Amino acid sequence: MQYMPDAVPGPDPSFDDAVYWANCSEKKLTFQRCGSCKSFRHPPGPFCPQCQSDKIEWVEAPDEAELFTFTFLHHPAHEAVRTRVPYNVAVVSFPSLGGVRLITNIVDAEPGELEIGMKVRLLWGTSGNGQIIPLFKKG
Repeated sequence: MQYMPDAVPGPDPSFDDAVYWANCSEKKLTFQRCGSCKSFRHPPGPFCPQCQSDKIEWVEAPDEAELFTFTFLHHPAHEAVRTRVPYNVAVVSFPSLGGVRLITNIVDAEPGELEIGMKVRLLWGTSGNGQIIPLFKKG
């Protein structure tokens, strides 16, 4: 599913998040876990913010998450998405992964349809630069 118009740039992977985006390209949502203290983190980074270890593991996330918070935008952040307003920006959490959170969109939601704590399911879309990106849908 082409989610973002071509004019909206997609992610530009950096050294720290290149593995994350490579896994997304294979439709695998993964998060970093510290190899020492086992705490999860996102966005990816070279050191654990809890214990400062540089040991990194990548753990695949389940297809289901919980809606942590959200907002609906009624004024487009980019001219190319003017026809999509209102749209949401959401934060989902993964309780089974220590509550690690991800900023995303709930693609099938209109204002008034989202509730904090509701279950959402992973699906995949394509950004303007062709990168596969994680998105979510209700339930």
